[in-house]
Amino acid sequence: MADRVKAQTAQPVELRPLRLADPFRWLMRGLDDVRAAPGISAFYGLCFWGMAVVLGWVFRTRPEYTMSMASGCLLLGPFLAMGLYDTSRRREAGLKPQLSESLTCWDSHMGSMGMLVLVLVVLELLWGRASLVVFAVFFNTGMPSTTGVLQAVFNPQNWSFVAVYAVVGGVFAALVFSTSVVSIPMILDRDTDALTAGITSMRVVLENPLVMLLWGALITTIVAASLWFWGVGLLLAGPVLGFASWHAYRASVARVTPPPPAAA
Repeated sequence: MADRVKAQTAQPVELRPLRLADPFRWLMRGLDDVRAAPGISAFYGLCFWGMAVVLGWVFRTRPEYTMSMASGCLLLGPFLAMGLYDTSRRREAGLKPQLSESLTCWDSHMGSMGMLVLVLVVLELLWGRASLVVFAVFFNTGMPSTTGVLQAVFNPQNWSFVAVYAVVGGVFAALVFSTSVVSIPMILDRDTDALTAGITSMRVVLENPLVMLLWGALITTIVAASLWFWGVGLLLAGPVLGFASWHAYRASVARVTPPPPAAA
């Protein structure tokens, strides 16, 4: 069995071309998974809602960390959604999804997941440091309050601050998204190493830039809309996006061809 897994993971990774309509199909299939596994979806939805509550608290108390924390929530989402990926994978294989299985699906991939988490955490720390530098340059009298941040963002006289902050955030958001968009489902599915998964994820983005740009925009829009009314929308949006991310991986990366049986 171990030799079979090694033979599968050693095969070259083949990517599939994507179309602009594909992200909408992924979302629809994500909704189908929610209907098929409502209990599991509700559990993970509550977890995503808890992340939204933490995000709101950070915005009220330490506004300068809001963008970094928001990226952190979007970063933690795929890790939390690994259980959702496992649920979609089990449904795909004709098996009954189980919450207990989804909660422990990561234990056999600890090495690869740990390395990928380390890379993403480093990106998050660099993002946070860059955000603080931008604030320090434009607000040399001290960090503004929550009201001050809103006034700064919507004040036409601070267009240079908004532009620099958006560019810095956009660069790091693109790095995080490109590294993680299909890497975690790939680790779960193929038990591959973090480097291969991360490179494959970047290849998917580079070879399908418009589709991935649309997918990232849809994720951002859905999450932003779900944060209204204390983030309760994430109770549904979180599971849907988690399931949809699995289907994005399936559509982007060709399945492994089983090796031929060994000669007798």
